[in-house]
Amino acid sequence: MPPGITTLAADTPTLSAANTGFMLICSALVMLMTPALAFFYGGMVRVKSTLNMLMMSFISLGIVTILWVLYGFSLAFGTDAGSVIGWSQDYVGLSGIGVTELWDGYTIPVYVFAVFQLMFAVLTPALISGALADRVKFTSWALFITLWVTVVYFPVAHWVWGAGGWLYKLGVIDFAGGTAVHINAGAAALGVILVIGKRVGFKKDPMRPHSLPLVMLGAGLLWFGWFGFNAGSWLGNDDGVGAVMFVNTQVATAAAMLAWLAYEKIRHGAFTTLGAASGAVAGLVAITPAGGAVSPLGAIAVGAIAGVLCAMAVGLKYKFGYDDSLDVVGVHLVGGIIGSLLIGFFATGGVQSDAKGLFYGGGLDQLGKQAVGVFAVLAYSLVVSAILAFLVDKILGMRVDEDDEISGIDQVEHAETAYDFSGAGGGAASRTAPAPGPAAPTNKKVDA
Repeated sequence: MPPGITTLAADTPTLSAANTGFMLICSALVMLMTPALAFFYGGMVRVKSTLNMLMMSFISLGIVTILWVLYGFSLAFGTDAGSVIGWSQDYVGLSGIGVTELWDGYTIPVYVFAVFQLMFAVLTPALISGALADRVKFTSWALFITLWVTVVYFPVAHWVWGAGGWLYKLGVIDFAGGTAVHINAGAAALGVILVIGKRVGFKKDPMRPHSLPLVMLGAGLLWFGWFGFNAGSWLGNDDGVGAVMFVNTQVATAAAMLAWLAYEKIRHGAFTTLGAASGAVAGLVAITPAGGAVSPLGAIAVGAIAGVLCAMAVGLKYKFGYDDSLDVVGVHLVGGIIGSLLIGFFATGGVQSDAKGLFYGGGLDQLGKQAVGVFAVLAYSLVVSAILAFLVDKILGMRVDEDDEISGIDQVEHAETAYDFSGAGGGAASRTAPAPGPAAPTNKKVDA
């Protein structure tokens, strides 16, 4: 029997209906985050790329789900091999798992843990897609996702969360995915865009969001789903840690949104809806690794720092010339780094673990561990993702033709458009229009 599984017996934990139900709800909330991300990203692009942006997130629900069942769960959470990868035959196809088997001494079934972690695996490559808006072939994107989760996400998830993973054994704290999800995705986005290059018209043509209401809807749904993402990562709430994480998620997100808006007002003279949505997401990203280690006051600090620094970071693409279309690097990579490193300062030692940060008398020890985790995942994901993008480009070509990019990737890749204006002015309005009357006066000169 693979490590991490226990059976129902008198001397082991017994299945908790409350925790099992809670985790199933949390899994559904995390699943919601992928279509929420699709709305968030879809509103930020131009009209001609809306459907493609939605589909780049949505397709992850299909591809990653199948791969997770076939071998992903085994690679991420199977028996450790050299502290870098897992493998357990019973996890392949989820075929060797009994319905009464519990996960690793917890009170939830293995199936529940597997489906909860599946939703993380689905969301992570979808995050990358925002950096590649307007220019990537859909078939190439699907192949990239397949390769990326196999070679990058599954191993990194094992490093961080798997029993025996080297970052787990080192003592790196990552409550819900600062390294495995956000730094991983942000570094991957940077690696890919360095390979595929800039959009046509980058820094020349206006590329404003076409639907800010859609952006706000996506951000709100992400905020809602993130409670499952974060609070659920304790796999139950018998000791109250999940409740602390829930509170810290709300607090940090609020602080980051306000800090981003304040920076924006000072720097650009206005409070924008895009800034509010982006600031909220930055706070959600930053508190994801840290929320189980800090107090609510610490969560305010984490959120506020992330809000300002991420707002500053999104402009770096113009300075350094990389085309991160929807600021995946500026928000997810930078936010993940900030949240992970600030654990080394604000960890209280009284919630998730007894590890203390510098401001609570813990010295630099935890900060050093966090830095190792941050830069190991960043370097691995950046390099391997760039290599994978290069290979996919050689096999299928990553980018659509320039003419297709200019005319609109939706029509080319999906044979559809997001909005149909062909009936504008018709329908009921035309049927109720008054009958034609005498011709209106005209200023035109009439020839005799």
